[in-house]
Amino acid sequence: MKRINQMLLEMASGNFFYRLERSGKNDNLEAIGLSLNMLAEEIQETLLHQGYANTNSPIAAIVQMSFVVDKDGFIDIANQQACNMLSVLQMDIIGHPFSDFLIEKSRISWKEAWRSLKQSKFQDRSLELTFKSKGSLVIPKTCYMTSLNGKQNDFKKALITVIHHSNRQDHLENDLKQRVIQHSNDQQSSNNTRSENQKQKLRLSFEDIRRIREAHSIIINNLEKDFPSLKKFALQLGTNEFKLKYGFKELYGTTVYRFLKEERLRKAKMMIQYTRQTFKSIAEMTGFKSNPHFTRTFKKRYGYTPRDLRKKTLNPDKKQVHKPHFNK
Repeated sequence: MKRINQMLLEMASGNFFYRLERSGKNDNLEAIGLSLNMLAEEIQETLLHQGYANTNSPIAAIVQMSFVVDKDGFIDIANQQACNMLSVLQMDIIGHPFSDFLIEKSRISWKEAWRSLKQSKFQDRSLELTFKSKGSLVIPKTCYMTSLNGKQNDFKKALITVIHHSNRQDHLENDLKQRVIQHSNDQQSSNNTRSENQKQKLRLSFEDIRRIREAHSIIINNLEKDFPSLKKFALQLGTNEFKLKYGFKELYGTTVYRFLKEERLRKAKMMIQYTRQTFKSIAEMTGFKSNPHFTRTFKKRYGYTPRDLRKKTLNPDKKQVHKPHFNK
């Protein structure tokens, strides 16, 4: 259900390249997942077909993901969009095996293609691979592989590029949206001039909003990680620290770090209630530095300790010693 929800959010924001991985089960959830995959594929194909059919709207080839892989198959360089699409922090992709970001079936194809690429002096080839995001959505793509050799024609690195074909109509639609937003903001600005004390708000473009949503997704999928500074995080997203802080507060009504803290506590609370994990493991899996730090933070937020909550969960009929209260 979590993956279905994530898929719907991606489609709502205009990303039709994600897919739900097939489970092999014959149930209602599998049927919903299959229907969503078919819908996303049909919408993507429709947009692509319109671009070919309309000579006034030629196809634009946009690089979605780009990787430089060393001779051992580890990622040396990855572009910003690759991190965003896979919902990972930049530090968690550089230096890791390229195969770690593929589904099992694609790993086999990748190993065969990689062996062939290293054995040839020069080679360019395409390969169908399916990537897997941190949120467990799959991204089937055609990859273009190019060997990068040294002066002695020895294999050094490989460039792997994922191209997304889009028609010019997308840009026209975005331009129209920008003008609608501009007109709306102009009207609001005109009304605001009546009040001298009212501050003028920063105008967030559709691209700004898309990046803030990517930030939201990356945070949720990396709660266990040491979070980078806002400046580094903003650079990964392709924006600046001010827009990240302002935009996140506008869209989600809270700061980046407060949201991160609340999500960590929310996940920890669910794990205490519905799993048998130790408190130390839960603290590590939700990004807390130590078990005492986790206990203090949890009690401050909910008014009772993790141990109290687990006892209450295991013995629901017993009266709770501490009454929970919520800090404003």
